[in-house]
Amino acid sequence: MASVRLLCSFNKKEAGSIKTLVRAGCNVCFRRNICSSPSKLQSSMSAWVIDQYGTNGVLRYTEEAPVPTINFASEVLIKVNAASLNPLDLSMRGGYGATLLNLRRDPLSVINSYNEFPLILGRDLSGVVVDCGSGVTHFAPGDEVWAAIPPWKQGSLAEFVTLTEYEVSLKPKSVNHIEAASIPYVANTALSALVNVGGLCRESSSNKRVLITGASGGVGTFSIQLLKAWGAHVTITCSQNAEGLVRGLGADEVVDYTAGDAAEQLEMMEKFDVILDNVGGDTEEWALGLLKPWSGAKYVTLVSPLLLNTDSMGLLEGTFHAGFNLHNKAIQNIISNGVFYRWAFYVPDGYSLDEVSKLVDAGKILPVVEAQFPFAQVPQAFQKLEHGHARGKTVIKVAEEDDSWTETAESEQQVQDTAQPN
Repeated sequence: MASVRLLCSFNKKEAGSIKTLVRAGCNVCFRRNICSSPSKLQSSMSAWVIDQYGTNGVLRYTEEAPVPTINFASEVLIKVNAASLNPLDLSMRGGYGATLLNLRRDPLSVINSYNEFPLILGRDLSGVVVDCGSGVTHFAPGDEVWAAIPPWKQGSLAEFVTLTEYEVSLKPKSVNHIEAASIPYVANTALSALVNVGGLCRESSSNKRVLITGASGGVGTFSIQLLKAWGAHVTITCSQNAEGLVRGLGADEVVDYTAGDAAEQLEMMEKFDVILDNVGGDTEEWALGLLKPWSGAKYVTLVSPLLLNTDSMGLLEGTFHAGFNLHNKAIQNIISNGVFYRWAFYVPDGYSLDEVSKLVDAGKILPVVEAQFPFAQVPQAFQKLEHGHARGKTVIKVAEEDDSWTETAESEQQVQDTAQPN
């Protein structure tokens, strides 16, 4: 695997004293805590890319991917230690959402040809900051961080990633990079659905009844723990062999959809305040009737037709059809039984991850890692994800964990502090 290093014009370990470091005269290090001169940064890195949409065969390993650069004052360059896969990565590998995502990547793509390839997949990361833009105030080189990457940006199946500081958060201290990489995407997705759309929060969730369909995957296992930390009553649907996992995470009631009609079992229970649907399809037909009528109850689905419609119908027609579909369902449900029908989408947010980090360090949220793969086996990790029936997350170990970046940053910070005039 190609290796990228940030090198100063002297060997810090052999320098022997602050005076020697000062005489070496690396002004860039004094100014930014770590040497980031473009001439000293290798131009290529290892990554898994795709050059076309398709099945697993389109995944290609390269050691010649360009190292991302800091182009804006608010950006940070992160060395990736671990990444994890999500169902979205499978979908994006096949071209899901390309119409809207390419528009976000290049607003002129609707009138000009645009080539998004080579494309790096992967939405989750845990790693170490190695460089910062001049306007970054929340992070410094050496900080251990985690993040969820917007789907229109190059992903985390690479040695380095560039993000804005607002998309990044300090990694919880109580977990390692492998564990941390399993959380950001599902956390941001669940918070978007439950908080931004579902209206739940720490103060409002006590004794609220929440149903989560398809709860044994990443979003479901995170949501169970979050809602229990907030005092909600949580019912979930899953297969029988996942029952031990979800009960261990705090689920109050478990409905095995393989042991009969799940709808019939749920109809015998008390109605719900919020439903989080991870399944879609015909689930809506029976699940909407499980909400408390005329109470402001909310049905929130993470399975919307928006991106599929724009891919198959084009940007304008697809957006219109999806919007018309949402409008009709929302009006129909508010008129017939007084419940709200809403779509939710994954929204990367560093500030939200700050709050999740506190819950992880407090032991309220546990990482749920089902499988771990080395960086050389990314295709095998995708195959594992394709088999479905996830019991948590599939994580990729991109690089070995070490303290060299932290030590370098701390050493050069001491140089900077010592070199400041009294």
